[in-house]
Amino acid sequence: MSPLLEYQLRQTRRQFFGDVGLRLGGIGLAMLGAGGATGRLVAATSPERVHPPLPGLPHFAPKAKSLIYLHMNGAPSQLDLWDYKPNLQAQFDKDLPDSIRMGQRITTMTSGQARLPVAPSMFKFSQHGKSGMWVSELLPHTARVVDDLALIKTVHTNAINHDPACTFVMTGSEVPGKASLGSWLAYGLGSENNDLPAFVVLTPTWSSKASAQALFTRMWSSGFLPTRYTGVTLRSTGDPVLYLQNPPGVTPDDRRTLLDALQKLNEAEYHRMGDPEIETRIAQYEMAFRMQSSVPELVDFGAESPATVNLYGPDVKKPGSFAASALLARRMVERGVRCVQILHRGWDQHGSLPSEIRAQCMDIDQASAALIEDLRQRGLLDETLVVWGGEFGRTVYSQGTLKRDDYGRDHHPKNFCMWMAGGGIKGGTVYGETDDFSYNPVENPVHINDLNATVLHCLGIDHRRFTFKSQGLDQRLTGVEESNVLRAVLA
Repeated sequence: MSPLLEYQLRQTRRQFFGDVGLRLGGIGLAMLGAGGATGRLVAATSPERVHPPLPGLPHFAPKAKSLIYLHMNGAPSQLDLWDYKPNLQAQFDKDLPDSIRMGQRITTMTSGQARLPVAPSMFKFSQHGKSGMWVSELLPHTARVVDDLALIKTVHTNAINHDPACTFVMTGSEVPGKASLGSWLAYGLGSENNDLPAFVVLTPTWSSKASAQALFTRMWSSGFLPTRYTGVTLRSTGDPVLYLQNPPGVTPDDRRTLLDALQKLNEAEYHRMGDPEIETRIAQYEMAFRMQSSVPELVDFGAESPATVNLYGPDVKKPGSFAASALLARRMVERGVRCVQILHRGWDQHGSLPSEIRAQCMDIDQASAALIEDLRQRGLLDETLVVWGGEFGRTVYSQGTLKRDDYGRDHHPKNFCMWMAGGGIKGGTVYGETDDFSYNPVENPVHINDLNATVLHCLGIDHRRFTFKSQGLDQRLTGVEESNVLRAVLA
C-alpha cells in the first residue's frame, strides 16, 4: 500500500464509499469491536501483550529468550586478545610474506607504506579454564569465564572500512536501509515487557584517546520494517530519554487525557489513509507514557546488592560507563526486554595500539565477565544469549613505525574473533583456526551471516523462513546467499 497513492485516490473511490456510508474499514472495526477490541488494527495494542510475536514464531523451541550484543566498535585486535601466535616473535620486523598476503586488498592507510613489517603481540597469553582456552593478559576477568564461551576465531566479512562493516555486522548487508538484528528480533518475537521497548541500545563512554568512529543509527534501525521496531537509545548522561518527564504543571492524568485525544485523531487519520506509520506513532506515544514510570526504576541500581555492584567493578557507579551499561542490560533482560545492544567505541587502533587497547580492555573486561557470572547466578544465562565482537580484525603487520612495545594495526576483514555465551551455546569451545600470521582462515571459516543465522537459531528462528517482503524481495537478515548455523558451537 502506498499512502501517497491512497491519498490521491481518496477523492474518487474511497471518498465516494465514505459518503454513501459504506466504509469497509468501519465494518471491519465494528467486527473487531464485537470481540472486545479497542478499535485499533494492530494486535500490539491488546492489554495482554504490547509487543506480541508474529504468528508462528518462534519456529521451534528456543534455547534463548533474549540477546545482549556487546559490539566493540572500531575493531579490536584479535592478535592481541584471542588469536595466540607464539611463533610470530621470530618474525618481528620481517616483511609479511607474499604467500600469506596472496594479493589481498589493503586499505589506503597502509598501501603506500614501503614495507609491511610483521608486528607480534607484545602481550602475554596463558591458558584458562577446563577448556584450556588461550587468553591475553589484557582480559584477566574474561579469562575466568572461558568455559562459558564459544570462541569463534575465523569470522570474516566483505567490508574493509568501518561504516559498511558495522552496517554488515548489524544488518547482514553493506547496503544501508536494511533492518538491524535487534529490529528483526523485536518484529518477530516481540517482548514480554509491556512498559519497556523490545529493543534498547546503549552507547557507553570509552577510555581510548584515539578518535572514535561515528555511530550511525542504521546499526539499530528498522530499515524496511515498520519504524516501531527501531532500537530505542538510552542516553549515557543526563535523563536516559529526552522529554520523558512531564513539563511543570502537567500531571500524569493530564498526559493521559492528551494522549487519549491524540490517539483518536491518529486513528481517524489511519482509517482514512491506511498508513502503518500512523499506528507506529500511536504505539510510540503509548510506550513513552509507560516509560515515564518504568525507566526511572530501571536505571536505579539502589536495589542491587553490594556483592552484585562489586562484581561489575568500580566503574559501575559511573553513569554511562560500560560497566553500568552491562548491569543495565542484565536488568533489562530480567524484565523481559528482547534485545539489548551495547556499542563501545574507541577500538580503531591504527597507532599506539598497546596503550590504547589496554585502556579499552580496562573498560570492558571485568564488566563482560560480571555480566556472564551475574546472569548465571540468577538462572538467566541459559535463556540469554550474549555476543561479543567487532566489525573486522586487525593486520599482523604494523601501520607506521614498528617498535617492540609500540605499533599500530590496519583493518583486516579476512579473519577476526568473536565469542558467544549463554542460551544454546556450548561453553569452552574454540571454533576455526587461522594461519601462523592470523591473516587467513585455514579451518572452518565463518561468514558474519553464518553468525547471524546462529543467533537467530538460538532464539528459535529458522533464518531461511524469517522474511519480510520489500522492494520485490523476501528480505532476510542473512541475505540471499547461503548461510549456515554453526552447529559445532551449539549445546
